[in-house]
Amino acid sequence: MANNIKTLNPAGRIAVDGALLALACLIPAASHALALPLYMLNPMLVLLLAGVLLHHDWRHALVLAVLLPVVSCLVVGMPTAAKAVCMVAELATVAVMFGWLQRKWVVWPAVMTAIVAGKVVYYLLKAVVLAPAVLVGTEWWIQLGTVVLWGGLFALLYKKV
Repeated sequence: MANNIKTLNPAGRIAVDGALLALACLIPAASHALALPLYMLNPMLVLLLAGVLLHHDWRHALVLAVLLPVVSCLVVGMPTAAKAVCMVAELATVAVMFGWLQRKWVVWPAVMTAIVAGKVVYYLLKAVVLAPAVLVGTEWWIQLGTVVLWGGLFALLYKKV
């Protein structure tokens, strides 16, 4: 029997998702406690990608894409409701695009394209919903670095998990 989450029973899968949701709620507290801007590392994306790795199902990832920001918003108030809407759209784009692209492409370009598409959707929606004075708050090189880091790590682990 393979040693991965796909072999878990439904209760085990729910426990894994509960852990991912709990981590989503702990990120703001950890950010404040450590006095570090953890949002720059795109932690919700990391949790979503962990869900994809553990479940290998883009539809399950789509559910996580909605739940991660919404539960965190409702439980700890971060992100704000308007920003959570933008994050749901970003993460849902990543889940759906990766689910579609992985059937046609190899994993690394599929996940990288999905992440970049998610970023585009996020910033377009952020411009409309939040209309911020500064649209992009995190420097481009940090965002590029996290896209390459998380996408590359995901691609390395995807077939192994």
